[in-house]
Amino acid sequence: MKQMTPAEIEQKLSAKEELHIIDVRETDEVAQGKIPGAQNIPLGLLEFRMHELDKKKEYTLVCRSGGRSGMAADLLDRNGYRVVNMTGGMLEWNGKTE
Repeated sequence: MKQMTPAEIEQKLSAKEELHIIDVRETDEVAQGKIPGAQNIPLGLLEFRMHELDKKKEYTLVCRSGGRSGMAADLLDRNGYRVVNMTGGMLEWNGKTE
């Protein structure tokens, strides 16, 4: 599974690269701040909502510390999606939030 650090993701966003970010934290966690433009699909709902995603796009998965996003990345990878797990999660994110 492909992995990137929060700093690498922040660099890509600063360079205006198009990223498709999915935050798999619970809605109350996301309400405290998320990466701008990230879509919230809680891990527990991902299996039921993955049909909303495009297998031609690469998705960067984010959670609090990297554990849940790793599980989400594994689930999507097994189902034919292109994924990147952001290691360290929002605990290591130093970029802007919304």
